[in-house]
Amino acid sequence: MVWTLAMAALVGCEDGNGAPDGAVLPSAPAGAEVVRSSRARITASAAPAEDLQALARGNAEFGLALYRAVGAEAGNVVMSPHSVSVALGMTWAGARTETETQMASALRFSMGQARTHAAFNALDLALAQRAMRPVDGGGQRFRLRVVNSLWGQRGYRFLTPFLDTLGEHYGAAMYLVDFVRDAEGARRVINTWVSTQTERRIPELLPMGVVRSSTVLVLTNAVYFSASWAQPFPAGDTRPADFHLLDGSTRSAPTMNRVAELRYAEGPTWQAVELPYVGEEVSMLVIVPAVGRFAEVERGLDGAALTAVVAGLHPRRVTLSLPRFSFRKPAGLREPLRAMGMTDAFSSSADLSGMDGTRSLFIQDVLHEGYIAVDEAGTEAAAATAVIIGRVSAPEPATLRADRPFLFAIRDNPTGAVLFFGRVVEPSR
Repeated sequence: MVWTLAMAALVGCEDGNGAPDGAVLPSAPAGAEVVRSSRARITASAAPAEDLQALARGNAEFGLALYRAVGAEAGNVVMSPHSVSVALGMTWAGARTETETQMASALRFSMGQARTHAAFNALDLALAQRAMRPVDGGGQRFRLRVVNSLWGQRGYRFLTPFLDTLGEHYGAAMYLVDFVRDAEGARRVINTWVSTQTERRIPELLPMGVVRSSTVLVLTNAVYFSASWAQPFPAGDTRPADFHLLDGSTRSAPTMNRVAELRYAEGPTWQAVELPYVGEEVSMLVIVPAVGRFAEVERGLDGAALTAVVAGLHPRRVTLSLPRFSFRKPAGLREPLRAMGMTDAFSSSADLSGMDGTRSLFIQDVLHEGYIAVDEAGTEAAAATAVIIGRVSAPEPATLRADRPFLFAIRDNPTGAVLFFGRVVEPSR
């Protein structure tokens, strides 16, 4: 497995998100009418550079912590920390009191609501502008699309300041659907929208059953990225080679090969190389632990360690072998986020009153799916995140069947005096 977080975190917006080139929000999908904030997307953010840096550092730290939680399961992993952070950042706009504090701590948001949302907007716009700049000799540096949307229950009242924040800083419109009468139909509409925005690489973000009649809002972020290597791998040099699995067995894999001047670093337990895409402003960082040291390196890779790896990169002639690969990975993030301290948001204690002015909403689930394909020409990647918001339901009626031995007490309630106490281990008449 190669390291994909460094590349996956570098996403912005190409269209459909209020980008500076004048693009507009996508038209409403079939079966959904659109409601937009009266405030336009801010396309000239005044957020200072230090706020963007603080946001990027926090997002990287959060992303690596979340990766370690998701990576506890066996198998390949690909995820977009940026997608998850944006979707939960939009959700955080409606959080208050202890829920807001817990979410900020888990997500590594350190600047307060106003500065954080402005920094997300500035980061998105800056990356979009970079993607649109042509390279020497013509062509595009990379293709990039990031879009945000809200899917709200028709007739439900959401607060104007909440919708204004998401419209101004995230370019997110609200599409009205009917979860109450047709939750399955709403699920299909959302999945179709996500599939379209990710070039069909994320065909079904929301599995059957996760959207219910008690759902009132789904916040979604979709990302699509495609880029060519600055120096492609010669297709004729790709040949089968052994890939050594963690259990000690080997598997043959089509492996790309090339010799090139690249930025390279190494430590006692790892080697790393940076593979730039066209334009050399976005790259893939590949970190290869030494034999038998994968778990140790993976466990120790936090934000500071990743920064140290990048700082150690220097030009060097490298003979590189890298397997071609392509896979997708769905992930439920509710339990990992709860383990990171975001507990109230998923319970009846949630305070999302910034969304609707009540304490009746909570996060039912957070779902993410990532896709990546790497070959001789470059990389294609996509990701989507959905935060599902529902109403706190009345507790289900309890069932108690005294069909086994039980105790009883006859009490005087005003005084608490126990007048009789006993047990029944065998019923009789």
